[in-house]
Amino acid sequence: MIDDSRPIFVQIAELIENDIVDGTLAEEAQVPSTNEFAAFHRINPATAAKGVNVLVDSGILYKRRGIGMFVATGARAKLVARRTEQFFEQYVRPLTVEARKLGISPQELGGMIARAAGAAEKEAVQ
Repeated sequence: MIDDSRPIFVQIAELIENDIVDGTLAEEAQVPSTNEFAAFHRINPATAAKGVNVLVDSGILYKRRGIGMFVATGARAKLVARRTEQFFEQYVRPLTVEARKLGISPQELGGMIARAAGAAEKEAVQ
C-alpha cells in the first residue's frame, strides 16, 4: 500500500482518513498505535507518528493520555466536506471549463455524467 511517489507520513494520514470516511473507523474509535502502523507497513515509528499527528493537528484525531489516539466526533463530516471541495476543484471545475470550450451544454454534460455513472454501476456489479 505504501509507495515511494509521496511522503510516507502523508500516506499514513490518508489511510486513516480513508478508514474514517468509509466507516471502518467510527467516531470515538481507537486508532491503531504508531508502533502498530510502523510494524505493519515496515516503516519508522517516527514517520507513522508524523502521519498521525497531522490528523491530530487538523482535529480529526485526538489523544487520550496513556490510552492512545481516537477519532474525533465530527471527523467524518469534516473529511467528507474537505474531500468534496477537493473533488470539485480537481475534477468538476476543469470538466466544466473543457465542456464550455467544446460547446457542451450543462444539460448535455449532465447526461454524459449520468451515462458514465450508469456504466460504472454496471461494472461494479459484475
